[in-house]
Amino acid sequence: MNEAKYIWMDGELIDWKDAKVHILTHTVHYGNAVFEGTRAYQTEDGLAIFRLDDHCKRLFNSAKIVAIKPNMDYETVRQAHIEVLRSNGFTGNVYMRPLIFLGYGQMGVHHVKAPVRTAVAAWEWGAYLGDEGLENGIKVCTSSITRNPNRSTFGKAKAAANYLNSQMAKYEAIENGFEEALMLDENGFAAEGTGECLFIVRDGVLISPPNDNSLESITQDTILELAKDANIPIERRNITRDEIYICDEAFFTGTAAEVTPINSLDHRVVGNGARGPMTEQLQSAYFDVVFGRNEKYKHYLTYI
Repeated sequence: MNEAKYIWMDGELIDWKDAKVHILTHTVHYGNAVFEGTRAYQTEDGLAIFRLDDHCKRLFNSAKIVAIKPNMDYETVRQAHIEVLRSNGFTGNVYMRPLIFLGYGQMGVHHVKAPVRTAVAAWEWGAYLGDEGLENGIKVCTSSITRNPNRSTFGKAKAAANYLNSQMAKYEAIENGFEEALMLDENGFAAEGTGECLFIVRDGVLISPPNDNSLESITQDTILELAKDANIPIERRNITRDEIYICDEAFFTGTAAEVTPINSLDHRVVGNGARGPMTEQLQSAYFDVVFGRNEKYKHYLTYI
């Protein structure tokens, strides 16, 4: 990966190579940690973090859900994002990873006495699913792995342990020659990708599943706002995978994935097998927002 100079850990900047934890760190063994994926873009007015406050809010909400009491307050963590960017002198677009985790000092499943630690790392990172994927779309398969059911885990928390399912689904997809996986919920409806939300287009209507069994996505929320601006009809309802086979367009959204078209699902070509017109319209509008070219949404940018 693209290493940077410094990582912020528990209130101070340290050299990238020194950002280490003990082998008996509680989170390493039991998976309880919460994190965010946040992006900063090189705009005409300088580097700017997109929806920083929303990401920080979700980070702290996730910690509350999984019963972790953060060792740093909200404003300290918020400012840490800015400090990391300023200290590293990035020249390209940046991905940021804030993490609240349980450190060394306590073993056993009961976690509340484990020391809490906080870190914010950042590095230059391009399109998660590739620049070609943004233009031409990606091949997706329906995973045999079910998205974590609500009765067994906390789906509204962006928690580290929740992503074991995503890892296995992604592994399965790549090994079978696809680029991403679609995960169904326990009732067989489309839930999300391994780290993205789903949209489809049918007869001019933009459709996205409810967040009953998925993370409340900040990027998904942004796309819905932009669709309303464009007077695009919107439906939030359950989607079956065979409906995706016959839809006009489909795409994934997420902080890392941004707006990535789906050109096929389970070897069925979606639409015309390329980025559809509504996908392209919303993708263009999204990049206008994150790069500071849309005055209406400049309040979503925190300039460094």
